[in-house]
Amino acid sequence: MNIDKNIEEHQDEFEHAEAKEISEDIAMYRTLVSNIYMVGNPSNESWVLIDTGVAQYHERILVAAQRRFPDTPPKAIILTHGHFDHVGSAKALAKYWDVPIYAHQEELPYLNGSLAYPPVDPTVGGGLISLISPLFPKKPIQLSKWLQPITKELENTLLDGWTIIHTPGHTPGHISLFKEKDRVLIAGDAVATENPESALAMFFPIGKIYGPPAFFTENWDLAKQSVEHIIKLRPKLLLAGHGLPMEGDSLEKGLEHLITNFEEIAIPKHKKNK
Repeated sequence: MNIDKNIEEHQDEFEHAEAKEISEDIAMYRTLVSNIYMVGNPSNESWVLIDTGVAQYHERILVAAQRRFPDTPPKAIILTHGHFDHVGSAKALAKYWDVPIYAHQEELPYLNGSLAYPPVDPTVGGGLISLISPLFPKKPIQLSKWLQPITKELENTLLDGWTIIHTPGHTPGHISLFKEKDRVLIAGDAVATENPESALAMFFPIGKIYGPPAFFTENWDLAKQSVEHIIKLRPKLLLAGHGLPMEGDSLEKGLEHLITNFEEIAIPKHKKNK
């Protein structure tokens, strides 16, 4: 069915599809288990979408985007990485808006059908999400038609005032985005502000700093280095792929606690010192 027609005929289903404004130029919308971010001031009619959530959420995202940016599609979609809960609606949105999708060079093979991520590890502990992780989509996504590598020019043309930072570990080409003027960090899955392995945390979110989702993280040494990089940026506001925004003393102390106790807090027992 035509997307516009389907949205029009089922408007009641999209009544609550509205992004939450974090600041004048950032809004957040949660897609079941992960967050997406709309970066850009509505008054400027220029914005980009960071991540696309899970599959089958494209219509809700379109409605939320239309409410924040009436009749204005994004200039591009930027993916922090290629896991299913961040790229699920990417193809449908890029096709509808006719916009490019950008990702780090090292992440491209996982987004053009060339490579699949390593199997998930359901034994990491932490809750129901870990146990059911083998049921998550495994087939590589194919976004070649819209996919382009991130370049330094991208920061200047699409993301005024933002820096794209390579924060590998969770995946090889994982990125975060940092706005130095306001010290705002969009972290992707480099860190989380809710327990990403726990289903309970999704329904009863309590702001606390956690490491990246353990069942998906590939390289713990790099993951720790990425957290160290994030701490050096001294963010005042952290926007993660999973969990609520965090700021102030709780953010600073939470990051310090995580890095000081990274092996105990973040790394599963059977992965330690490996």
